[in-house]
Amino acid sequence: MFAGKKKPLRSVSSDMMSKQKRYEALVNATHADVFRYAYWLIRDKAIAEDVVQETYLRAWKSLDSLQDQKAAKSWLITILRRENARRFERKQFDLVDIDDVHVEDDIHDNETTLEHAELRKLMAGLSEEYREPLILQILFGYSGEEIAAQLDLNKNTVMTRLFRARNQLKEALESRNEHRGRHNG
Repeated sequence: MFAGKKKPLRSVSSDMMSKQKRYEALVNATHADVFRYAYWLIRDKAIAEDVVQETYLRAWKSLDSLQDQKAAKSWLITILRRENARRFERKQFDLVDIDDVHVEDDIHDNETTLEHAELRKLMAGLSEEYREPLILQILFGYSGEEIAAQLDLNKNTVMTRLFRARNQLKEALESRNEHRGRHNG
């Protein structure tokens, strides 16, 4: 009777070891990209780390549902996007008295940093339907087909959104440059 119980324990133990190895390989292969996407999306390192941790926790729980290892990154990005949305569902905003906030004006930022910040701000100003495919293309180098699969859209829709997103960024940059030119001249 006791000999029969040892066999299932070994089987469970070997299944857990196998799952653990799959999970560790998944984390090692994708963590940098998933964190980069989370940081770009959230713009706060500590919160991005928390969301990534929650993402991998959910991934562990659902690891057996991942059938195609090639789709792991897309699967994790989907989990991360949902985790980020959950953050807003349960978030209670803290109110701050504006008189208590001290804002520093650092004029010594280099020009590249300012340009990157300006571009990020412009991209953040895009509607989500344009911003999300653009981020997936820029940060991850996803093709139109991969983005379409990730966002559950038609490839032509994705390509149209990418085109419009780039045009909106271009127009916004040109508008800002014209506005600056008027004030500097």
